[in-house]
Amino acid sequence: MLFLIKGADVFSPEPLGVKDVLFDGSGILSIGDSIPDFPPYNVQVIDGSGMYLFPGFIDSHVHILGGGGEGGYHTRTPEINLTDITMGGVTTVVGCLGTDGTTRNMASLLAKARGLSEEGISTYIYTGSYQVPVKTLTGSIMDDLILIDKIVGTGEIALSDHRSSQPSKEEFARIAADTRVGGILSGKAGLVNIHMGDGPRMLSWLRYVLEETEIPASNMLPTHINRSLALMKDGIDYAKNLGGYIDLTTSSDPDYLEEDEVKASAGLRMALHGGVPESHITFSSDGQGSLPVFDSNRQLIGLSVGKVSSLYREFRDAVLTEGLPIQKALLPVTLNPAFLLKLGKKGRIALGSDSDLVLVRKDSLEIDSVFALGQCMVRGGQALVQGTFEG
Repeated sequence: MLFLIKGADVFSPEPLGVKDVLFDGSGILSIGDSIPDFPPYNVQVIDGSGMYLFPGFIDSHVHILGGGGEGGYHTRTPEINLTDITMGGVTTVVGCLGTDGTTRNMASLLAKARGLSEEGISTYIYTGSYQVPVKTLTGSIMDDLILIDKIVGTGEIALSDHRSSQPSKEEFARIAADTRVGGILSGKAGLVNIHMGDGPRMLSWLRYVLEETEIPASNMLPTHINRSLALMKDGIDYAKNLGGYIDLTTSSDPDYLEEDEVKASAGLRMALHGGVPESHITFSSDGQGSLPVFDSNRQLIGLSVGKVSSLYREFRDAVLTEGLPIQKALLPVTLNPAFLLKLGKKGRIALGSDSDLVLVRKDSLEIDSVFALGQCMVRGGQALVQGTFEG
């Protein structure tokens, strides 16, 4: 079906002004000041007046299969549902394993990714989990990237964390090297997604890779940078002075932040004011992952589940609370992750781009409609398409 959104205020993410946008399942077909309705054809016209039109959001770190619970078997988090993703304006996800690479494994992760793709959204995965040596499908990081279409990188590899395998900096550099070459040979991102803990080494292993090897910063994305003020400051220095990329996690309870934790929207403002290039910052949700709280003795004292919807919440707060321009707040959830993941048709509204779009009410910045690959997933704030076992 053809869709024609008329009179929306378009952000590509750069502002384009009030435009009409025509699209179908093949992509965006036309952007103009006044596109006719094409009455002979099956065109659904949507009034975009009083609305913003954004690119579909990209979430580069989602536990689509659920995560291993640090409180025992009964705390393993459930698999994600389609509407958990689409209702938050997200149209592209990258799935990952976390602490548990045993009861959550790569074969199941790949199957879940294929299932979400069949339900209508763009889905990719990383190979591996927290653990080193990396548990892959084929026995090799490089082979996984070259031979398995959904795999775009490695991760999430845990560093500076009491749940990490405590790899040496040389072991970590080898992971980055194999991932990069696998990406080069397959035409994929070859991105290492790195779980950053709150240990004192912070980003030193990534600094070693940039200072002692030829691997570029764009092949590594450390996440959870906003878990503490100290790590946030180290991340700002790493991105500003070494050209690194940093990812801020949006899943947290904004009313009950952990001690010294930085809210992602506030972290974005801090990073920009600290001199980090706006193209070097991304957001991801850690959706459906277990969010454990440990005491000073590393004993579990609390547990919650990450939400993909937090990605949109932190974009919205970046605009409404932190006072950032819409186009700057959009970059970490659209164009920036699209660049790092080498998804050339994602993250922007342009001719030939995938028809992943989010229509948002201007007066409240609340989501009205979501389109994924030309299919209307959400309309009027209600899910039109549900996952196979939803409803």
